[in-house]
Amino acid sequence: MQITIAFVSLLVISAIGLSAQGPNVKLENDQVHVIAVTAQPHRPSPLVEHKLNRVMIYLDPGAVTWTGADGKVEKIEFPAGYVLWSPAGEPYKNENVTDHPIRIVEISLKNTSPAPLPKTKLDPTIVDPKHYKVEFENAQVRVLRIHYGPHEGGAMHEHILNRVVTYITDHPNNKSGDVRMAGAATHTEENASDQAVERVAVELK
Repeated sequence: MQITIAFVSLLVISAIGLSAQGPNVKLENDQVHVIAVTAQPHRPSPLVEHKLNRVMIYLDPGAVTWTGADGKVEKIEFPAGYVLWSPAGEPYKNENVTDHPIRIVEISLKNTSPAPLPKTKLDPTIVDPKHYKVEFENAQVRVLRIHYGPHEGGAMHEHILNRVVTYITDHPNNKSGDVRMAGAATHTEENASDQAVERVAVELK
């Protein structure tokens, strides 16, 4: 899923952190703090501020408004499975302006002194670009979108970094919204189901 350059600037400035009910901690370790939240429709948040950079994964399609401390309002719309970078910054408040709840996975990054991405000849984006694509990359993370069609198999590949994996669609052994931590591995993959499957992997530098 590509993000146009014009839209990226709006998303990065927005630093969305939607009003939520019932935050659910999915992962907590020395690298990340991961929660799942649900933004209810038409319930503006209070003024909030985040101290850590975050990766936001929107499991449902929707639209939100973001209001900065200066009163300026921005609106963004996104499809299911949308991923964006949310830097730490100034206080803001926001609102889900659709008529349905929006589920979000928020990955707060504790790795404030990241190392360069290690090199491997079996990098999945090189040996299997059909199934692994870079959503975006910066000093702290590389975010991969993984998509397999029904009964598709992939090439042997290697993961070097720890990564947070979020399931966008239902998989044979996981449901949409499930989150897990994965480590170094060299393997192949196959989608054994009759439906296409998709997930997002946030590699932690």
